[in-house]
Amino acid sequence: MKLAARMDRLGTESAFEVLAKAKALEAQGREIVHLEIGEPDFDTPAHVIAAAQQALDKGFTHYVPAPGIPELRTAVADFLERTGRLRTTPDRVLITPGAKPIMFFTILALCEEGDEVLYPDPGFPMYASIAAFAGAKPVPVPLREENGFAIDPAELRSLVTDRTKLLILNSPHNPCGSVSTPEQLAEIAEIAIEHDLVVLSDEVYWALRYDGAHHSVLDFDGMAARTVLLDGWSKTFAMTGWRLGFGVFPEPLVEPVTRLMINSVSCTSAFSQHAAIAALEGPWDDVDRMLDAFRERRDVIVSGLNAVPGVSCLEPEGAFYAFPNITELGLPAATLSDRLLAEAGVACLPGTSFGAYGENHLRFSYANSVENIRKALDAFRVLVS
Repeated sequence: MKLAARMDRLGTESAFEVLAKAKALEAQGREIVHLEIGEPDFDTPAHVIAAAQQALDKGFTHYVPAPGIPELRTAVADFLERTGRLRTTPDRVLITPGAKPIMFFTILALCEEGDEVLYPDPGFPMYASIAAFAGAKPVPVPLREENGFAIDPAELRSLVTDRTKLLILNSPHNPCGSVSTPEQLAEIAEIAIEHDLVVLSDEVYWALRYDGAHHSVLDFDGMAARTVLLDGWSKTFAMTGWRLGFGVFPEPLVEPVTRLMINSVSCTSAFSQHAAIAALEGPWDDVDRMLDAFRERRDVIVSGLNAVPGVSCLEPEGAFYAFPNITELGLPAATLSDRLLAEAGVACLPGTSFGAYGENHLRFSYANSVENIRKALDAFRVLVS
């Protein structure tokens, strides 16, 4: 069977590949510490589960409007205003099964063959994969360690051409844990307006920041009309398996993206949307407890990595990833990550899973217990000593 040529342009998310390898080793009796997969290791809050059960009991098992049920679209708009992130209207909110469709639909709706999409490198691998699949040209914007793994606005400006259509931002950032400052975002907003760029602002980790307020390119005048806000329930509310995301779109994109939804997923499951309302409107205690646990784990893994000879690690400001520099160990990132799994029983990802600029780094997800993190650090230290 001959596949369409476009399939050669579609990448993958290596976290799931490493997870499969790790599970295969566990099936053979090996003990593996999982620091590869990017999902909270906490249960979904009980009141959210209860809301889903009640919705099922009430018969919310049928089709709903493609953009989402009106109650949830309103709840999202209210939540964004209540948390000081954005003032918008429900008609600009679209509910999707997970947040990845927001990336797909935005790129498909905007980008012609040969249009350029600027994306952070290291960065979530789906950005470049989806852009290439759509026929656009992915253009990496380097995130350099000496700059705190943040976009350098001057370097960004130098990469803009007359074919640049879309700029993707991500803060707090996967895989580096970095957070954009208001000063950086102000310059990025200026570039976007000057060159008439659409911005896709991936803010799925917005609640998982350790110091200070969340900042967004949407904080600046003129950006709401050219920015797609991508968010969801997976990270904030430990709801990865629920597949719930939302986008807030500029008005001209709402109808086209709705058509893409109708042509692809029809709608997001009805009962889960009622659970999503409960998450947004319910108590925040579980989120706070999760963040406190991640802060403790961050401190353990960062100090532990910096104690490994030949390894250095900046302190993440958000999300739940450490991105240590392994240059002095003299091994390619992919080689070391393979050895960590095969020889030390520690599953992690090479920085190159997130782009070429991720070489000489590893990504550890510290969504695991302090005990297991310490165990992984001990195994890492033994392997490289």
